[in-house]
Amino acid sequence: MWAYRTMQAIRQFEERLHRDFAAGLVPSSVHLYAGQEACAVGICASLGTADYFHITHRAHGPAIARGADMIAMAKEIYLRAGGLCRGKGGSPHLHDARLKLIGANSGVGSGAALACGSALAIRHRRETAVAVALLGDGSCNQGIVSESFNLAAIWKLPVVFAFENNGYAEATATTYAIAGNDLAARGRAFDMPATRVDGRDYFAVHDAAHAAIERARTGGGPSVVEIDTPRFFGHYEGDAQKYRPPAEVETLRREGDCITLFRRRVLDERLLDSRVLDAIDTQVDDAVDEAFREAAAAPAPDPAELHADVYATGF
Repeated sequence: MWAYRTMQAIRQFEERLHRDFAAGLVPSSVHLYAGQEACAVGICASLGTADYFHITHRAHGPAIARGADMIAMAKEIYLRAGGLCRGKGGSPHLHDARLKLIGANSGVGSGAALACGSALAIRHRRETAVAVALLGDGSCNQGIVSESFNLAAIWKLPVVFAFENNGYAEATATTYAIAGNDLAARGRAFDMPATRVDGRDYFAVHDAAHAAIERARTGGGPSVVEIDTPRFFGHYEGDAQKYRPPAEVETLRREGDCITLFRRRVLDERLLDSRVLDAIDTQVDDAVDEAFREAAAAPAPDPAELHADVYATGF
């Protein structure tokens, strides 16, 4: 029930943002996560409160999966007071330190190195926590990712590198830009356990992520999980997507929607009743409506706070 509710929350939140952006109501740049819900939700199902989650610029879905407050998220995206970052960061800098959600980062592949830092801190504090880094397929050719793989492997850091392979690095197809087109194999080149799973299948993602996270948590060192997953919208809102074949998105929505496939499986296996799922749909719709209504009514940030939070203090 949690997995279905969370995936639906991400989908409805992103669909609403898509409509509002087209209407000119969203003041910050946004990169939508619709279609990839099973990735972040499947990973976060195995994360505890002490674990770190490093995410990319496609941030809203992973933030919701980690438990970020949707009202505070909507306020942040709309640059309003009461947002996760006081309305000063918007979508490009979305994070929530209270959840150890080390947030939106436009430095392609930099999350891999940041997660190594979190994992090293965990090691020094003798904790049993882990750090997980979400990485796009376009990050695999960045030098910082290879350096992070090497560092994590030789130090056996408690970190998991999760590639979300949605087929396109911005507007460049992975089949064109990635030699071998097997991101998991790059992990194995550094003697890390690595696996590749179907990102349309929540249960496959959950099982692969759980195994990697528990391996890291119990001293087994780093792993790589490659998750093949579609994205339903462009790289960014306003992307004309002329690089995609005609009807590709329509086909993906019809045949590769992780939420539709999840619902079909739990009903076929009698794990949940359709009335329960329908009730969750209604609850999610109401929650998303409330988040955007609250954001629209919130004031702009106080100009007196402009220089607050610029530097860390108290050390």
